[in-house]
Amino acid sequence: MARIVVALGGNALGNSPLEQQEIVKETAKAMVDIIASGQELIIAHGNGPQVGMINNAFEEAAKVNNKIPLMPFPECGAMSQAYIGFHLQNAILNELTKRQIKKNVVTVVTQVEVDPKDPAFQNPTKPIGAFYSEQEAKALAAKNNFTVKEDAGRGWRRVIASPQPLKIVEKQIIEDLIAAGHIVITVGGGGIPVINSPDGLHGVPAVIDKDFASAKLAEVVKADYLMILTAVPQVAINYGKPEQKMLDHLTIAQANEYISQHQFAPGSMLPKVQAAMRFAQLGKDKTAIIADLAQAKDAIAGKAGTTIKL
Repeated sequence: MARIVVALGGNALGNSPLEQQEIVKETAKAMVDIIASGQELIIAHGNGPQVGMINNAFEEAAKVNNKIPLMPFPECGAMSQAYIGFHLQNAILNELTKRQIKKNVVTVVTQVEVDPKDPAFQNPTKPIGAFYSEQEAKALAAKNNFTVKEDAGRGWRRVIASPQPLKIVEKQIIEDLIAAGHIVITVGGGGIPVINSPDGLHGVPAVIDKDFASAKLAEVVKADYLMILTAVPQVAINYGKPEQKMLDHLTIAQANEYISQHQFAPGSMLPKVQAAMRFAQLGKDKTAIIADLAQAKDAIAGKAGTTIKL
């Protein structure tokens, strides 16, 4: 039996609660296919559209009613973890019941420790929330101690840092649940970023890349596989060009060479490849896979996706 960490993309879960509730039914089928084949499964997921929706809702509400506070970003992340986790665990449990597989599914609202000295905090780049005029954005920044930047000619937005994950705070709980045979959904949206200070852990307005957090999770739980599921069947070089080439296998050396050639788009395929490399570098017995969600079962069998190994 192999231990597999699966990282699901937040964008693949839809843009509204109703849309997500339908999409996760298909996601659940792919997850239960893996479980039914006898593998041990731990699930991570993104939260990009969902945490943005929650953040925007509170921003809009605060505009029309000054008694409604702006919601701090760590709390928005926590809400998105629980909301996505509920839909996932509900759909997976229903699919398990259909197939008469007796397993429990649980979502762990997870904190991930980051370094307060991480360079990302000195240069926040991750845009969140609504667009504003320059004047509005700067007034909002002064009032709430935000950082704002102009976003590709579309207006001004709040930006937050994207630091690297150091530790998973709920590590022991996650390991205990796995050992008891439960299916665990964790580090949703990369986890809630927290920093360790003399008076304890504190949430910080930041967003951890879910692929890097998933690689950290796979390392912590000593997984055999890290599977990053996305909307494309394989990693490609010369993507979108006539000479595009899909890759069945990648070594660390080949991946580094392609990264030096800027073959992978930042914010898209690049972090997926980098996260896969981090996990694969842990040892020859570690395998990272980037594949399409619908081909998850075949990817584990080596029949689909791109495999990354030392």
